[in-house]
Amino acid sequence: MDIIKVLIVDDSAVIRNIIKEALSHSSNIVVVGEAEDAFVARDLIKKLNPDVLTLDVEMPKMDGITFLINLMRLRPMPVIMLSTLTTKGADITLQALEIGAVDFIAKPTVQELLATQASFREVLTEKITQAVTIDQKNFKLSDTLTSNKVVKDSQNILSFSGSKRANHLIAIGASTGGTEAIKKLLVSLPSNSPAIVITQHIPKTFSLRFAQRLNDNCQVEVHEASHGQKIKAGHVYIAPGDQHLEVVHKNGALFCTLSDGEEVNRHKPAVDVLFDSVCEFADNVQAVLLTGMGQDGAHGMLRLKELGSRTIIQDKNSSLIWGMPGRAHAISAYTMQSPLLEISKHLLRYASLSRTEMQDVLAKNTVRDVL
Repeated sequence: MDIIKVLIVDDSAVIRNIIKEALSHSSNIVVVGEAEDAFVARDLIKKLNPDVLTLDVEMPKMDGITFLINLMRLRPMPVIMLSTLTTKGADITLQALEIGAVDFIAKPTVQELLATQASFREVLTEKITQAVTIDQKNFKLSDTLTSNKVVKDSQNILSFSGSKRANHLIAIGASTGGTEAIKKLLVSLPSNSPAIVITQHIPKTFSLRFAQRLNDNCQVEVHEASHGQKIKAGHVYIAPGDQHLEVVHKNGALFCTLSDGEEVNRHKPAVDVLFDSVCEFADNVQAVLLTGMGQDGAHGMLRLKELGSRTIIQDKNSSLIWGMPGRAHAISAYTMQSPLLEISKHLLRYASLSRTEMQDVLAKNTVRDVL
């Protein structure tokens, strides 16, 4: 395996030393340099040609967002943000992901690191190792993503006459790259779309701000899910970053249920938990796996497919990381794979079918031909 060259950009010498020490345990990662501000980082990038940057979101002289915009325009490369778990940190990090950062990791305090040193080391190493595998086409600055808001263009909103089946539900799972993938999927949906529940691997502070930012830009109404919340068409419910989201069917309606159980597949919330919860009414569910590292959701998707769900995976070319959908592909858990920008169209078309038409599509396994 080739050696991965990392440049650490952070104004804190303590944090730089923490990252450097954590990465020193990896045989295929070497820290080639450290920079305390964006101007030093700019010179070191030219001199050292690193493969990956770790970047603090808040720095003196030039903030992390301004530096990232310049970097993506002049020298696109994989960037992992170090973020504080605060509302301000969440906003900045979500904006960084819009601009082109591939991932983020919580910036540890010294006290936290003493308690979770091995875990921090493992997560950081894994994220850096995955970052270098991402196709360079994903590191292109888009003018439409340098703003906090996406302009709503009514011409891009898909038409939908409504689902012919009560309580038709779309369940979505995502991880690395998922915040942007989810946004691109949701912004094209009309206000009368089927109800959607989402598990995205994201910290608690981030999940609320993520839902609020989506709600500002979408025709559907987006919420951070709350316990006992009734699930309604035209609404999207995102799992809080520290609880599993499940769906229960009661008295002819669907409701969100939150639980503080153990991690599943190293995650809480976990996609498999969400998918397993809708198995009871699987024949009225569309399950979607978007970009993400690992395999969370793949086996839950397979169970749903076997019970009659329509299951869609994001294709490799449009995925930032084809881990979760790739695993679902490997075990034949999908009935369809699709480029990201076409998934919303397929979801709405399928939702417009009657139950008999839907069953015919799945039985013939001709989703591509019919839709």
